[in-house]
This record gives sequence, C-alpha cells and structure tokens, in this order.
Amino acid sequence: MTNIRPKTKDQRPKVFLCFFLFLLIIGAAGCGYTTRSMISSEYRTIYIAPFANKVDITRDSASGNKYKIYRPMLETDVTRAVNNKYLFDGNLKPVSKDSADLLLKGELIDFRRDPLRYTDDEQIYEYRINIVVNISLWNNKTDQLIWQENNFTGDFTYFVSGPQAKSEGTAVNDAIADLARRVVERTVEQW
Repeated sequence: MTNIRPKTKDQRPKVFLCFFLFLLIIGAAGCGYTTRSMISSEYRTIYIAPFANKVDITRDSASGNKYKIYRPMLETDVTRAVNNKYLFDGNLKPVSKDSADLLLKGELIDFRRDPLRYTDDEQIYEYRINIVVNISLWNNKTDQLIWQENNFTGDFTYFVSGPQAKSEGTAVNDAIADLARRVVERTVEQW
C-alpha cells in the first residue's frame, strides 16, 4: 500500500514564528508606560510655600501618652524635604513665588508616635511615626485652587530593639521622606 499523504515541509517553525510575531505586535501596542508626568504642559514650575506649624500641643493625646510629642522645626524639615523631592523628580522645577506656575501651600497639623507591638513583658517593641499635613495646589497665575488634600499622611514604622532597630530621629526623617514622596506624586500624577 502506498502512502496517500502528500509530502510537505514541517509547519511547526512557521506556526511558532507567526505566534511570536502576533504576541510581539500585541505586546507593543498594549504598552503604555511612560516616565513623563501626567500634568498639563502649561505647568513647568512650582513654588513651595513654607509649611505652617498648626500642631496643637495643648490638645490631649489620644494614644494614651500623658503629653503630646513634638519635634521642633518639623515644618521646616518637611518644607525642605518636599522642595528637594521636586528637584529630584524633575517634572516641576522649584522657583521663586513670582515666577512659578503653581503654588503648593501646606500646614503641619499632627505628629504622632503610635505603639504597634509589645514584647511579652509589655514593653513597646515597634512604633509608627505619622506626620499629617493639609496641602493645596494653586494655579499661581489665576489664583485658582487645583486640588486640596486634608489629613495627608506620611508614615514610617520602626523597631526600638533587635536587628532592625532604628532611632526615633532616623524614623522621623524616613517619615518626612515618605511624606515628601507622596506630596510630589500627588502633584505630578493626573489630577
């Protein structure tokens, strides 16, 4: 009996090539990643007004501490960190108020150190630092509010003992850096 099947070349390489090209075309069409900012092209500069200190240290603390904690000049550290983060980000250039397209206003309203974990003998093992601000972004040319965020928080969690222990000062600096990162992201992301 003779073989009825016609002699053809193996089709697998062609099928694989077509499938690979199809995936490549679909993948290239679906990629939308960009490193550019989502803000309007009319905004290129920003003025960061010095953050005002509105922390009420006379108010009773809700965390069980007898006295409210506070770090002197915290508002200055926040202003400096936000300014530096804009410089690092590069989407908006910090400039003087007179030549800025945007104006960022902020006020420091709370600074908390909350216990998170305790050891077996009731000693605090882990804290969370929260730095809370109210911020608003204004069009500096028209004096129009673009957006406003109340109770905007930067935080950092740290251990007081063990291999991952950090000092409170280092944790506060890390919370300030987190707040600055969030402020810049909120500004340059799509409103």
